[in-house]
Amino acid sequence: MGSLKNKIVSADEAVAIIHDGDMVAVSGFVGIGTPDELILALARRFEVSQGPRDLGLMFAAAPGDGKERGLNRLALPGLVRRVVGGHWALVPRLGALAVEGQIEAYNLPLGVVSHLYREIAAHTPGHITKVGLNTFVDPRLEGGKLNAITTEDLVSVVELGGEPWLHYKAFPVNVALIRGTTADPAGNITMEREALTLDNLAAAMAAKNSGGFVIAQVERLAEAGSLNPREVQVPGVLVDCVVLSEPENHRQTYGTAYNHAYTGRQRVPLDRIVPMSLDARKVIARRCAFELPLGGVVNLGIGMPEGVAAVAAEERVLRYLTLTAEPGVIGGLPQGGLDFGAALNPAAVLHQNQQFDFYDGGGLDLACLGLAQCDGAGNVNVSRFGKRLAGAGGFINISQNAKSLVFAGTFTADGLKVAVVDGGVRILQEGRSRKFIEAVEQVTFSGSYAAERGQPVLYVTERCTFRRTRAGMELVEVAPGIDIERDILAQMGFEPIVQDPKPMDPRLFREGVMGLEPWLLGLSLAERLSYDAERNILFCNLEGFQVRTIEDVELVRREYERTCQEIGRKVHLIANYDGVEIDPTVSDAYFSTVAYLENRYYETASRYTTSAFMRLKLGASLASRDLAPHVFETKAEAQARNTAQSVPIKPRNAAPQPPKETSNA
Repeated sequence: MGSLKNKIVSADEAVAIIHDGDMVAVSGFVGIGTPDELILALARRFEVSQGPRDLGLMFAAAPGDGKERGLNRLALPGLVRRVVGGHWALVPRLGALAVEGQIEAYNLPLGVVSHLYREIAAHTPGHITKVGLNTFVDPRLEGGKLNAITTEDLVSVVELGGEPWLHYKAFPVNVALIRGTTADPAGNITMEREALTLDNLAAAMAAKNSGGFVIAQVERLAEAGSLNPREVQVPGVLVDCVVLSEPENHRQTYGTAYNHAYTGRQRVPLDRIVPMSLDARKVIARRCAFELPLGGVVNLGIGMPEGVAAVAAEERVLRYLTLTAEPGVIGGLPQGGLDFGAALNPAAVLHQNQQFDFYDGGGLDLACLGLAQCDGAGNVNVSRFGKRLAGAGGFINISQNAKSLVFAGTFTADGLKVAVVDGGVRILQEGRSRKFIEAVEQVTFSGSYAAERGQPVLYVTERCTFRRTRAGMELVEVAPGIDIERDILAQMGFEPIVQDPKPMDPRLFREGVMGLEPWLLGLSLAERLSYDAERNILFCNLEGFQVRTIEDVELVRREYERTCQEIGRKVHLIANYDGVEIDPTVSDAYFSTVAYLENRYYETASRYTTSAFMRLKLGASLASRDLAPHVFETKAEAQARNTAQSVPIKPRNAAPQPPKETSNA
């Protein structure tokens, strides 16, 4: 396949290079990047010639639609012998072969499969990580094997630095089926109309460095030398065959033929999202939204957690967050359903394996994930239920490594009917299936391991909230209208810790906007205030705080006043103004508020910032209101000034001072 003219071939010609027993890596996240033209050709070849046989399939996310598209087309007896997959829910036909023991089958974490492409390409022994410890992937439990005929160990426990790690074995990839937008005759591939870049480059390298072949499906061809090298995602040196697809087999997602906003080449307004109706789903999403970290990076899982984005949009707090999705999306609004994986208005789209570098290293401030089964240890199962195989997907990577974790789901399932009325919850009909059971069928998340590492974990339902503490699962919140004995304890397979559960916030059960934006901002500002009672000093860390609207000014007044009133006497204030941004349109209102607070609640006030410009600006604004214009350069100077109290310390680069200091005008 070395000559240029041979790189552009038909789909049938391309799949003819696949041999019996080959391990075939297939790109795709649901329908995004799924090479359906190539998959159809491979299925067609087998149906006609009964070959190739006994293939291996490797995929990170399930390339399928949950019915017949994608890899579901390859669930043919004799065609496939082994499957190594990250997510199985959308390839149920392959899943049935696995559950029935007709093929060897493994479920490894999505991020691990994604990283294995790189390890295979680099000819390392495999991937070493803590991802999967104490879950069903751990060989001390199930080793990721899905049936009895799967006997080879792909996962082992190794000790490094006195700690246990998991080693995921590398193996050769003989063929990679990838997808892009445009190809030139040399096989260079761009992806300008794809919603994701996924692991196409890493998979192509894995196959090429294994001595294998790379087949790329595209939707258009370009003249030789015409592609911008900065837009080439997979270079031609890695590509053996290029197949021009029929349009119906190259949709951007299975739900959308093409949306320019999924590529980042067009931005669409996000203020027209229709609010959710007030039901159990919205109550859960609202409660989860109270955990959103302002300025933080968040992952929202599929299903119930998708509602959190809708609530955040309704409450106008999306602008304070960076939402992400595991296939590589940073920013924007992640989509659901058959568009899952794509995002409207993304800020960046990384390679999938790079996203999991970020996730595995603790880059997520919060993850909100689905809840299917939970037991008394706080273990969660979302991967397997009897003969129904869902697979872990990115759940293990995300849940194990996020700084804070929220699981979201209804308390029971299958027939649950709930009314949200009178500021509370009424159970009209209990679900037939319990979710909080004695022992989960499969451990996708280990509650004990989370507690051991000090990871904060909440379990949110429409009627109550649990927290995983070191002592176990504790009931911490109960919805108005819910009877603990009848509606909670009687519907569980284990007994949680019940000490003094609080009522869930009444705003969760009311129509209209909850006022989440000022509440979260207030909480954020409240956390910046700390009081040293022994020295009667109120510290305020305003670093990076933004005052952009009159509402922000009112927030400052309210939080300072509440704190000072609780203290009950005038305080010595020390405030850090590093990185503070005050919009000129509200500057007068802000400094008038500062003057009001100082006159009413402060004995003395010292402010500091390393910015010479900010020192001059603050000093001038304070002086114009007859306040002491002391703006110091360091915290130590500000503290020394408060310690000395009556002995003024002239700060470096301080603004000019009036003849007589009035620290409390």
